[in-house]
Amino acid sequence: MNLHEYQGKELLKRFGVAIQEGIVAESVEEAVAAYHKLQKETGTEAVVIKAQIHAGGRGKGGGVKLARNEEEVRKYASNILGMMLKTPQTPGGMEGPGKLVRKILVAEDVYRPDFDACDEFYMSVLMDRERKTNVIIYSTEGGVEIEKVAEETPHLVHKEYADPTLGLLPFQARKIAFNLGLSGQAFKEMVRFVSKLYKAFVGSDASLFEINPTLKTADDRILAVDCKVTLDDNALYRHKDMAEWRDLSEEDPVEVEAKEYGLNYVNLDGNVGCMVNGAGLAMATMDLIKLSGGEPANFLDVGGTADAERVEKALRIILKDPRVEVILINIFGGIVRCDRVANGIVQAYKNLGGIKVPIVARLQGTNADIAKKIIDESGLAVHSAIELQEAADLVAKLLKEKQHQ
Repeated sequence: MNLHEYQGKELLKRFGVAIQEGIVAESVEEAVAAYHKLQKETGTEAVVIKAQIHAGGRGKGGGVKLARNEEEVRKYASNILGMMLKTPQTPGGMEGPGKLVRKILVAEDVYRPDFDACDEFYMSVLMDRERKTNVIIYSTEGGVEIEKVAEETPHLVHKEYADPTLGLLPFQARKIAFNLGLSGQAFKEMVRFVSKLYKAFVGSDASLFEINPTLKTADDRILAVDCKVTLDDNALYRHKDMAEWRDLSEEDPVEVEAKEYGLNYVNLDGNVGCMVNGAGLAMATMDLIKLSGGEPANFLDVGGTADAERVEKALRIILKDPRVEVILINIFGGIVRCDRVANGIVQAYKNLGGIKVPIVARLQGTNADIAKKIIDESGLAVHSAIELQEAADLVAKLLKEKQHQ
């Protein structure tokens, strides 16, 4: 589950991590009130108006502005609120439709009083699955895309691995501060910042914390200026207050609907809709579709109970994607009987009515022969297959026929 910047900063603050103070606003008047409140509480003369969407690169699309007075606060808040913000990370990139900005963060200007005396660093905490440990990735090159830094100057990207059973040890935090070239009070502040950031990562069951930039101010404070946080959905039952931060308007509405049905669905960019039972089978199915010349349009796992109701819901979701030209249903009947799945497919097909997309059904396992007979005798535009390769070849054939129509 992704968090907005203002939510991520609230989470960091709970664990004692120093942040750029800010107030979220949903209207121009709220933004003006936030501006005056920040002036009074922090002494800032200017504020930064930041669009709150789940995407990076907001400044490139005009979603981050420095306002030096109330007039500019009104101007930028009015311009950003309600805009369709396009960034390299929004759907379709800078050429796509963008994302609607519903909220803005009014934040203090932390670069005062001397911009030249400030330094920006990159810092993130995430899991290294290959090493089965947590890792802190950091660099002196903050405020820019870390992928670009890693590609052009890899020697400037450092990693510090933290054993989950031991946590981040004090000498490791000091090593990070040293590698960033800090000394004196800034060194001590960075050690404190890194230690608390790691505790926030572990304590919130996060899968990613990215602070870019992490700022050393002119008076040697270390602050989180931007904040990208992803929480592990599987651990949200332990953080019910954080679960309430989920912003469904920022998520794919089809994926949201699938979650309500208890279906595991991820939207992709292809033309073949996939319905399977089991994540491993889904991956194998998508691989074979690609090898046969197609492109998976989705990852959809109906789970172990592939009954008529779930099959119908899954088909409804797949058919919402206008790019889908063929649907492949690949079910292994271990716990569930194939004949029940076949009856579910026939019933779902009739209930939906008017399906113009050809369907290939490969049902293998318990009562697979009965299932094939049910499909073949249904009189519907559903093609049955026994082997997965046979199903994939049939999908490829139907795609070619579609292209020549």
